Order: sequence, then C-alpha cells, then structure tokens
Amino acid sequence: MSGESCVNLILHAHSPYVRHLEYPRFLEENWLFESLNESYIPLLRMLMELADAGVAYKLSICFSPTLCTMLTDVPLQERFVDYMTSRIELGGKEVVRCAEEQPEYLEMAQRYLDSYKANLEYYESWGRNILTGFKQLSERGYVEIMATAATHCYFPLYKDYDAAVRAQVEIGVKSHIQFFHEAPKGFWLPECGYYPGLEKMLGRYGVRWCQIPAHSVLTARNRITSGGYQPVRLYDSSVTGFSRDWGLTNLVWSDSTGYPCDPDYREFYRDIGYDLDLEYIRPYIHEPDVRVFTGYKYMAITGRDDDKKPYVPSVAAKKVELHANNFLYHLRRKAMAIAAETQVQPVINLCFDVELFGHRWYEGLDFLRRTLTLGVQEKDIVFTTPSIILEHGGEYEKAELNECSWGFGGYSDPWLSSENSWIYRHIHKAIERMEELAGRFPGQRSLKARFLNQAAREVLLSMASDWPYILHDRTSVTYAEKRLRNHLGSFNVVYSNMCKNSVHTEWLIKAERRNAIFPEMDYNLFNPADASID
Repeated sequence: MSGESCVNLILHAHSPYVRHLEYPRFLEENWLFESLNESYIPLLRMLMELADAGVAYKLSICFSPTLCTMLTDVPLQERFVDYMTSRIELGGKEVVRCAEEQPEYLEMAQRYLDSYKANLEYYESWGRNILTGFKQLSERGYVEIMATAATHCYFPLYKDYDAAVRAQVEIGVKSHIQFFHEAPKGFWLPECGYYPGLEKMLGRYGVRWCQIPAHSVLTARNRITSGGYQPVRLYDSSVTGFSRDWGLTNLVWSDSTGYPCDPDYREFYRDIGYDLDLEYIRPYIHEPDVRVFTGYKYMAITGRDDDKKPYVPSVAAKKVELHANNFLYHLRRKAMAIAAETQVQPVINLCFDVELFGHRWYEGLDFLRRTLTLGVQEKDIVFTTPSIILEHGGEYEKAELNECSWGFGGYSDPWLSSENSWIYRHIHKAIERMEELAGRFPGQRSLKARFLNQAAREVLLSMASDWPYILHDRTSVTYAEKRLRNHLGSFNVVYSNMCKNSVHTEWLIKAERRNAIFPEMDYNLFNPADASID
C-alpha cells in the first residue's frame, strides 16, 4: 500500500440486554427497535447497495454479544415487527393529517412512512436476522466483523479481577464464533477502555488487534515517534493497537461543533410523540400516557432554542454533499501533513458508534454513503481494515500505554463518578463471591452447573458499562438501578443457596427464561486459579 494513506473506518454497534416478555410492551425495548429501524437495517441496505454497485469500500464493524442475542431472539423479533406495524399505521394517519392541516410536513411524513415499510420488508427478506446480511458482506470481503466484551464491560474498573475480565473476553469471543462462525481477529475495547496487561488477556484468545483512544500514544510511558499514525505493538504482546484520530473523528462526533449540529439538519428531539395532542397520539405511546419518540420528526435544528423551522430534505442533502467533501478534504490534508513530517504514509483510524448514523444523526448514513463513494475514487486514499494492514507485515513500535479511554477527560469518567461510584463495591463483591463459588464447586454437572452458570450470567450482566453511564447521564436512572439490583440480587440467591449446598430449582427455571443469553456460559471461567495472565 505504498504511496497511499490507509483509512480504517471502525464502527461499533451495541445495545444493553433488554428483554421483558412479562410485559405486553416495555419502554426500554424501544432502544433496540429505534436503532434497528433507523441505523442497523438502513446501514445494511446501504452497504449492500454500494457493494452491488462495485464501490470498493472496506470497513470494520462490531456487534456486541448482547445486541446479537437480541437481534436473533424470536420473541423480540416479533415485538419489532409489531413496533414497525404500529409506526406504519401512524404514518398512514400522519400523511392524511399533514395533507389537511400541515402540508409543509407532508413530504417528511410520506418519507418516514415509506422508510418504515421498506425497512420492514428488507428485515423480513433476511428472515428477520440482519446479522446474516453483515456476515455475507464479510464473506464478500467488504466488511471485517470484530468481537467485543460479553456485556460491553468497561475493563479498567475491573483490572484487579482477572477472572471477570477473562470471562468477559472469552464469552465475547465465543459469542462472535456462535453468531458469525469464524474466530475474530479484531476486538473492540468497550469505550476504548484499556489498562496495562489487558493485551495479554486478548492475546490468549487469538486477538490480533484492537482500537485504542487518541491520546493513548501521547501519554504512553515510552516515546512513540509515529504519534499514533502507525499501528503499535502493545508492550511485548502479539496484539497491535490502532489509535483513533481525535481531530478527524470529532468533525463528525462533536455534539457542539460537528457536522450533525448544522442548523439545516433534522432535529432529533422534536417528535410528534411529544408535540401532538394526547388523544391522537395515545395508541402509539406507552401506558399510562407516557410520551415517547415515534420517529416522526418534522423540524430542523435551526438553533439552540425551541423556535424551530420546518425541515427541508433538499437543503439537508446539499449539506451532506458539502460535509462529505469537507471531511475528505480534512482527511487528505491530515494525511499529507503526517506523511511530510514522518516520511511514511499514515494509517488513520476513525471510530464511531453505528447508532450515530441514522438514529442520532438522521442524515448520517447519507454522509457515510457519500464519504465512501467519493473516497474510493481518490488515488491517495484507501479504505481498508486493520487486519489487511497487518497482513502486509512491518515492524511496529512497542507502546507501553497507561490506563485510558475515549471518555471525557480520557480516563474513567463518566463510568466512575459521584453518581455511580456506589455500584462498584457491590459488583466487586459479587465477582469475589463468584470466584469463591467457582473455586469451591469446580467441574459441576447438571443442575448445579446450571445454577452456577446463571450466577455467572448475572455477574456479567451487572458489569455492563451501560448502567453506570446511564446513572452518570441521569437519563433512565430508575431502570438502570433496578437492573443492577435485580442482577446482583439474583446472584445472591445462588450464592446463599450454594452456601447451603442446595439448588433453588423453581427460581433457576424462571431466571434462565428471563435472561436467555450466553448458552455457552461456563462458570468455571471465574475460578481465579485458572485466570492469571502472568
């Protein structure tokens, strides 16, 4: 690849495990449904269309095990179809209402209705399992699919618990193999969270590369001359780190100056679920009269106040073209500057959450389409993947990194703050007790093994980074607290029973149905005697 600047576009899709079949509808399940309709399905459609059109793009993408489990769960698939059917019904009413009352919104109402119908049809065409489509893209050579931690655990806050980290990594790798039928080469570090020694754990499971935060090489214990624009070997391990470019990423990512903040783009928060009369919207919100997003949004960002202008798709489309060209200009300019300084063509790594494109930023998928389409036409830029770069070989500098993340301040905020620090003494105690159980009852079979496996599931689910983030962000606080208490309380049921060498069979059956995840779980992973990475 001499003479070319390599660009790794690395995407990450994740949603916490939310599955409440005990209710006819459950509010937080909409997290999955909204992302599926607005990001995951449209992304697959777009990537397939580019591939079929001969656009020679390449990118890396990760689907978390919790998300994969929900995407392939038949009851949740049924609920998503019901969700889409409801939104299609609402769209039909909106087209009539807008034609009569607000014609300035009619174009968008029809556009939303058409997209719901097209997405549902496309979803059904894949047998309701879009992972099959992404696997096909991988087999065709367009996409590299990465693994990640079992429950998107933020590793630095568990660095003293090798057994728990091992369980997160091993279950993450096994889940990847279960869903995509191949061993992963790449591993997405949740929240770009790294601590010294983590690379050894990843290497044990055949991981060849991971992404690391932008500042990691700048704050490393040793001097790294490439400045993060070449891969680095993490300590003396076999794992290579690819440093995220903060400046280029921030052109898209920033919630104050990034492209998605343009006043002509669609406003995310103005939704008819909150704006229209309650009697009209009641069938499409949650009981009792809990207003929620419906996906029908007609306002442009305009400004920071509530005085919004109607969204105009044609104006937004021109901005997408402008921003895609501007992004490639900055990308090319950065590559030229780095090459002139180092005399080596740089490797530039761009890392984003998939949900940014389409869900949070309505025009984001159009931006991504134009960036890939225009980018592959350039002779000095090649979209590739970390694995392809490693296949070309090369001697990379050793990097002795410090603990870091891509969070605010570069370390453990917001996953460790005044709003959420209290949870860790409870989770850490549960991990210690899980290690105790694994040590006291090794190699169990049948009912006891199932009982202990369920305890391990509950511990892993409590370690999800989503819960402390929600507590810090003060969004769905009640739900996050309830989930943490339920997982830890469920673990304590197993612990107290096993201390009496007994199994609560009725509870176990209900718990397995409630959290139908990680069928490959082996509680022996928590045995500290086997977990050391030294």
